[in-house]
Amino acid sequence: MQPTDQADYGIRFGWGPEAARALPNGCRASIIVDVLSFMTSVDIAVSRGAIVHPFLCNDERGAAHAKAIGAAPAQERGSGWSLSPASLLDIPEGTRILLPSPNGATVTLAAAEHCDQILGACLRNASAVAEAAASTGGPVAVIAAGERWPDGQLRVAVEDLIGAGAVIAALVARAGSNIPGPSPEARTAVAAHAAMAQDLEATLTDCVSGRELVARDFGADVLLAAEADVSRTVPALADGAFSASSRWR
Repeated sequence: MQPTDQADYGIRFGWGPEAARALPNGCRASIIVDVLSFMTSVDIAVSRGAIVHPFLCNDERGAAHAKAIGAAPAQERGSGWSLSPASLLDIPEGTRILLPSPNGATVTLAAAEHCDQILGACLRNASAVAEAAASTGGPVAVIAAGERWPDGQLRVAVEDLIGAGAVIAALVARAGSNIPGPSPEARTAVAAHAAMAQDLEATLTDCVSGRELVARDFGADVLLAAEADVSRTVPALADGAFSASSRWR
C-alpha cells in the first residue's frame, strides 16, 4: 500500500490518468468526472439510448477504429455529432458513436485497466451515479479528468473539481456506514462544490474552460453542463463502451 492510493479511505479522489491507475486498488467502482465536456456529452447521448465508445484521439486512428466497430466517428466541434453536448441532443436511439477526448476518454480507458466497474459522471447526473456507486458497497474512487496545458501536462480544472465534489457529497449522503469515510482530498472537493453550488452557471461560464468554449460560440454546451441533477442516467462502461445501465434504472 502506498499513501498516494488513499487505501485507508472508502471514498477517494484524484486527478487524471495517474490517479485512475493508482486509486482503484480494491475499489468496487471508479467514477470518472469530466464536466466540460466529455461526460456531459456521454450523459446526454446515453440518456437518449445511444452507445458511446471512448477513444484517445480524433484522427485517422479514430476513424479507422470507428469503422472497425461499426460506430459513427465524431466530427469536429460545430459540425455534426461531436464532443459538443448540444450536438447530441437529437442523437437517435441505438446509435453507436466513437467519441475521442484527450481528458475524459483517456482517463476512462486508464481506469478500465484497474477497475471492473467504470461509471461516468458530470453535474447533470451526479446524484444518480453516486446512488449507483453507493449500492456497490465501496470503496469508490472518484477521478477528475482535468484539462491539459499546451505541453500536455495536467491542468486542474475547477469545473471537474466542483463536479467531483457533487458526486462525493451525494455518495457520502447515500453510503452511510456501509462505506468508510472520504479522504481529505475527497472532502476538499466536497467543500469546493458547496462553495459554488448556488451559482453553477456563472461559475462554469467564467472558469477558464467555460470562457474558452464561450469564445468559440459553444456557450450552449456550458449551460447544459451547469444543469445539476437533471438526469437519472448512469452511464456504465462495458465492452469498451458507455451505455445507460439498466442495473440502476
